[in-house]
Amino acid sequence: MAKIRVLLSLSTDTNDFQRQQATVAEETARRLGMELTIIYADNDPIRQSEELLKVVQSAGAGRPDAIIVQPAGATALPQVARSAVAAGIGWIVLNWNPDYLSELRAAHRLPIFAFSSDQIAIGRLQSEQLAALLPGGGDVLYIQGPATSPAAQQRTTGLNQIKPSNIHMKMVRSALWNEDGGYRAASSWLRLATSQKEDFELVAAHSDVMAIGARKAFNDPSVFKDQSRAAKIGFLGIDGLAAGGQTWVSRGSLTATIIVPPNAGMALEMLANVIEKKLHAPECTYTTPTSFPPLDALRRAGVQSAS
Repeated sequence: MAKIRVLLSLSTDTNDFQRQQATVAEETARRLGMELTIIYADNDPIRQSEELLKVVQSAGAGRPDAIIVQPAGATALPQVARSAVAAGIGWIVLNWNPDYLSELRAAHRLPIFAFSSDQIAIGRLQSEQLAALLPGGGDVLYIQGPATSPAAQQRTTGLNQIKPSNIHMKMVRSALWNEDGGYRAASSWLRLATSQKEDFELVAAHSDVMAIGARKAFNDPSVFKDQSRAAKIGFLGIDGLAAGGQTWVSRGSLTATIIVPPNAGMALEMLANVIEKKLHAPECTYTTPTSFPPLDALRRAGVQSAS
């Protein structure tokens, strides 16, 4: 059987989670004997759409059997998806569950499915972490991801669903899913005269690298004057990569993270099962996030710090 050819389009190569997606995908493709090409959209949805349409419209033996895409913008590229499946190319979406999948699956006998982190569950779990660390309530600076990102929107929704009423959030927005975005969001807010007086116990961000960037802003005396108070603030992130968030928690740079399993490799596994073993793929498969450290450990830490 000829090798399965797959094009993986990721949103950026400046984000640790996206780089891990690429690494896991490469390892999985080698193990499965797939021919994998990876491209990056540089967080530009127009560029991503144009690059993928160029591939779809190309002729010859080099055209992929399937495209796996992590959308870079505010949509899951519905027009590109329709063009791809019309050309006989499978379409797999990462970290979205687009409405159009049902329509495409009904009309085409191709691998068409989504593999997503459960963003609502991630937000709810971060709320549980805050509740564990602040059993008596408190104030939290909350750094959200880009406004156009459904993941950021859903994580905020999940957090607000179960957030205790005695935990008060000040929400700011990061333009990017990286350390610089976290630094800029925190430092811009801290440069407001009123912000220096606000007393936060925790800073919670939508990614580990954003949390690390925010920590650098708080630890910069030119940005945050009260360095004795900065040393007492805890920082929470999301992604939980072994060489990233988990290591930073172990070193004390972060108080907690949420492990979000990279799903590009899982999507490749499912694609192989659909093509080679003729197995049925669910329309959307969700991965399960976990707290690091576990919530019980955070509860003990929260009770001890409150006493």
